[in-house]
Formats: sequence, C-alpha cells, structure tokens
Amino acid sequence: MATIESPEKLGLKPFSEFDEANETWPRGHRPAAIRAAAAEFRARFATPENRIRGVRTVDLASAGYPVKFAFGGSAKAANPYINILNRLVVVQYEDFDGDLRTLVYEPTVAEGPAEAPFYEQMISRYGEFLSYKVLARIYNTVESALAVTGVRPEDVDFVSFDHLHVQDVRFVLGTTEPMEGESEPRPPLFPNAKLITQRKEYDTFRSLHPMQWAWYVADGIKDIPEENVVLIDGDVELGKGLALVWTPGHTDGNHSLCINTEDGVWVSSENGVAADNWHPHLSKIPGVRKAAEFFNREVIMNSNTLEDSIDQYDSMIKEKSLADANKRDPRYRNVFPSSEMSNWRRQWPVVPTFIYGGMNYGMLVSGSGSNGSRSNGAG
Repeated sequence: MATIESPEKLGLKPFSEFDEANETWPRGHRPAAIRAAAAEFRARFATPENRIRGVRTVDLASAGYPVKFAFGGSAKAANPYINILNRLVVVQYEDFDGDLRTLVYEPTVAEGPAEAPFYEQMISRYGEFLSYKVLARIYNTVESALAVTGVRPEDVDFVSFDHLHVQDVRFVLGTTEPMEGESEPRPPLFPNAKLITQRKEYDTFRSLHPMQWAWYVADGIKDIPEENVVLIDGDVELGKGLALVWTPGHTDGNHSLCINTEDGVWVSSENGVAADNWHPHLSKIPGVRKAAEFFNREVIMNSNTLEDSIDQYDSMIKEKSLADANKRDPRYRNVFPSSEMSNWRRQWPVVPTFIYGGMNYGMLVSGSGSNGSRSNGAG
C-alpha cells in the first residue's frame, strides 16, 4: 500500500492561533479564549490582499433529515422530516508559491449516502419511491455540477469534506481493486486531486464506535489509493484566503472551510443546517429561540451525532467569530451550512428564517484560463 501524503510537502501550512484556546480549561473559559484567538487569526487572514480568486456553489441533491436532529430536539414540527440541500463548492486560490489551485469541497456522490446505515434503513422502511421521489431530489451529479462552473475534473488539485458522514470516498478517489459487484477498479472523479482530511476523521473508519456507526459507510475508504490522501492534524492554510479550521465535536475530525472573499470571510460546515442554528435568538422556527433562551445557549447544534457536544458548541462559536456579517442582513454571520435546510412548504412551520443560498464570487477558470466563467453573487 502506498504511503499517505505529507501536507507539508504539498505546500499546506499549519497555523497555531487556536492551539492554546482549544486546550483552555476549565471549559467555561474556552468560548472567550476562542473569540480572542479568532480575532488574532482574522487580523492577518481577513485582509484585502489575502483573498481567494473565486468560489461558486452548485446544487447537488436534497435529502430527508429528521427535525429532531437538525435543531437538537428544540424545534416543534408537524412533519418529522425537513430536507437539507447538499451543494458542490469550488474554490480557486493562489498557493503560497503564487500558483493557481482548485479545491472542490463536498463532492458528495449520491450513491454514497444510500450505503450509510441510517439512510439504508430509511430506504428499507419507506421504500425507494418515497425515499428517492418524495424525501429526496437530485439536481446534479458531481460531474455535471463541476461542468456548470467551467472547471474540468483534471483542473482539481484537492478535494475535502467537512467530515465523512455518509461519504463513500471510493467514488471520489477511485480504487486500486474492484468494488463488490464490479469487474474493474473505480476510476477517480478528479484524476489529479488529493483528498485532505483530518487524521482523526480518517482513523474513524478503522474502528467505528456504536455512536458513529449509523452515519459512516463502513467500507468507505477500502482500497482507495492512499498516496492521494493528505492527513492533517488541526488547522491548515492552503494558500491565499483559504484555510481548513479544525472544528471538532460533531465528529472528532470535523473541519470547516474558511475563505476570504470580497464580501469578507465565509465559514462552511454542517455543525448547523440553517442560519437558525448559529443565530437561534433570531429564529422564527417554533421552539428554537425559546430553547436557546431557556438553556442560555448562543447556538443550537445539528445533533445527529453527539461525539462531544461541548466541543461542537465551541466550534460553532469559533465559526461565528471567524465569519463576517452577511451583507444582505448584517444580523447574520456568514456561516454557510454545507447542507442547508430547504424552504419547502411541506416542512412548515420548520422553515429557515434566513437563507444563504450559496457562495458565488470572482472568476473560476479552466486550464490556462481561456475557458473561464464569471460569477458575481451576493452569497
């Protein structure tokens, strides 16, 4: 088996502003320490000179998701399911040598989630018609979504996910041996790309705990080419205006995309599924604001797993502290859910109070730049 790639050899740079804050004890002191560390990081990261070249999001698929998980049991709902929308995120940036690089974030292949025990059992219970035609909707494959941006698969340098719940990494990186029922090894979606993931997230596949079992595809990393895996431990910057910030709690190896754009810093993860999770005091979803007030909590977590709820809470504080105010409504920070709750009528009254709708800035180019596409979104 080939050796897993070293992040330093690929030009990724660890940063340390949050190291002391992450270790703060007792835990009650930690939110303040995280806010101070975020201010220190932002002082050098959130500058006009340190911006990505461009970012574009494209809808992939919408999937049914229990309300009780989405808002930690606080939302009062008639329908037990909401829908969450997965989007492909394509980011172009200059690396530390000044070369143009492309990161594809959240390239979820629809077949992967169906293999995770939670959704596998859901399909078995409700049947394929209800599961795929009513509770789910496919908008694009990863390939067609990438084509919308004007970027080619061979242009992609790195791929990453905030965490590996419901992901079958084999569909993205390919395999060295045939998957079950197939005669040939799977080819990679992006022939030149490497996966960046936290070491703790990757190690989860080696021994799933019962609290993790329902959400991981057990064979999700089996026979993938490990020379195309980059394991990181904590916070790293990839280049100008682009960082992956370790935000543990939802999973041990959760990290958040952090990008600096012309409208300020955006942060993306699945710690929440709507702006309401990070801003419950503004929420119009029945039960959410009152729960936050009753328990004196600044955020309400997406809680399908509770690997460490205090860590996840603090990670959401970290995300809010890193993000800038949204230009459409400055009451909200630019914390963009990697799976954002849909505004579907059948979910009423559990509908998002504020919708981000995407992150679209700057210019994405393919190859030498002769086949580019400009996107001027408000985000």
